Amino acid sequence: MNRLGCLALVLAWFFAGRANAAEPANRPPNFVVILADDLGYSDLGCYGSEIETPHLDALAAGGLRFSNFYNTARCWPSRAALLTGYYAQQVRRDGFPGVAGGGSKGTRPDWAPLLPVALKSKGYRSYHSGKWHVDNKPIAAGFDHSYWLEDAGRNFHPRVHYEDDQRLPPVQPGSGYYSTTHITERAIAHLQDHAKSHSEQPFFSYVAYIVPHFPLHAPAEDIAKYKDTYRVGWDAVRAKRWKKMQEIGLVTGDISAVEREVGPPYDFPDQVAKFGENEVNRPVPWSELTPAQQEFQAGKMAIHAAMVDRMDQEIGRLIQQIRDMGQWDNTVVMFMSDNGCSAEMMVRDDGHDPTASPGSAATHLCLGPGWSTVSNSPFRRHKTWVHEGGIATPMIVHGPRITSPGSVRHDPGHLIDIWPTLTNFAGVVDEKPSGPAPPGIALRLGDEKIDSERELWWAHEGNRALRLGNWKITALKEGPWELYNLTTDRAEQHNLAETNPEKLKELADRWDQLTKEFQADAKRP
Repeated sequence: MNRLGCLALVLAWFFAGRANAAEPANRPPNFVVILADDLGYSDLGCYGSEIETPHLDALAAGGLRFSNFYNTARCWPSRAALLTGYYAQQVRRDGFPGVAGGGSKGTRPDWAPLLPVALKSKGYRSYHSGKWHVDNKPIAAGFDHSYWLEDAGRNFHPRVHYEDDQRLPPVQPGSGYYSTTHITERAIAHLQDHAKSHSEQPFFSYVAYIVPHFPLHAPAEDIAKYKDTYRVGWDAVRAKRWKKMQEIGLVTGDISAVEREVGPPYDFPDQVAKFGENEVNRPVPWSELTPAQQEFQAGKMAIHAAMVDRMDQEIGRLIQQIRDMGQWDNTVVMFMSDNGCSAEMMVRDDGHDPTASPGSAATHLCLGPGWSTVSNSPFRRHKTWVHEGGIATPMIVHGPRITSPGSVRHDPGHLIDIWPTLTNFAGVVDEKPSGPAPPGIALRLGDEKIDSERELWWAHEGNRALRLGNWKITALKEGPWELYNLTTDRAEQHNLAETNPEKLKELADRWDQLTKEFQADAKRP
């Protein structure tokens, strides 16, 4: 069956029987928040990709796609922002000059609890499955049940994973375990238990997939679907994605020029050498690669596509479970990524066996900047940078209150907005009385008006940015500020710093002011 036929069947399944699941008028909606890891802006079919994602495409067709939604450019700060409603630096979950104890090992202040704590006041039960990367442990932080996969580099046989904060035995090689499938199975089991024992209560399910983060691991049957797809090369695939994105109406202006000289954000040449002579660490023109290099690179992207494809398949199973519970019409589903696609290249965990089948447990391939540039189309840079390629995420919302299903919403949004959006739905009042005012706002899902001068702030490893309305300043570590008008230049190709110094100063001064405020927050007990 072709892709359009597959999507048509999924859409028919999606909308079938919508009138058969009426809920009491006073029952708050359920929430399902799905977070991918290192997924690029254009990696879903409904955001321009050739990868088959019919279930996510159907969510978008019946809900909203956000074209200007943002994360923090890195995994652990994004998870803190999503679950607390604050910028990670405010709650000591990303490094901050002048603030002790911040970063990935930082501990949140007491005034920054996680979402389950706030939702519990309205009777919610909360469930977590997948990656964690937050301080404390899931059950201790307010979840009622959790499957925590800490060993994120071993998708087929993790050694470190937990159930309800208790460590489980290591998974043995050859067991049939695959992280994406097992994370979904645990999430489904939580919902099945909920339906059996707590059906009168609303639920919050936080599903945090490991994929498509490196290493590139996927079931062989999923990889086989894409074995020929990427032999045309990264330049051709990027051009095709850009054409589709323009047709969808996601981004206007020009696509960014490929930064041929920009490689991984961290330089590990000895580790990259382990991948063999067919590896390259720059997005060079495809025509300059040898046939052997082209075959090797096409194979890597096939694995990346398979990881995304399998995630979509599993999301379909999760959706079916909610439908089986009769809760579909009363459930808000959100999907997003924790940062842009990664150009990182390194070897961890069990190492890399170049003789093993690509994508299998014995390998540790990384996507690299050639294909990461494609995944982050049409934007500049990658994970860890705060240019648009590092911080822009696909964002899909499906559920009640949406008045224009299938449309693209261009409002700027950020992970800090998940907290106010869900607590607004749930009717939670004064959920953070002891801390500073949270910076997020509830997302516009209906016809509400929003502030057109939305202000968003970034800082990570010296990279920094501020968006105010459609103006944005950004800078590399120890580099000068750049200024862009995102109305016409979302791809950040025309630096206006010299021609509009007044606007540059306005935004730079505001970044400094907010930084001082957030530093003060981080020092609060």
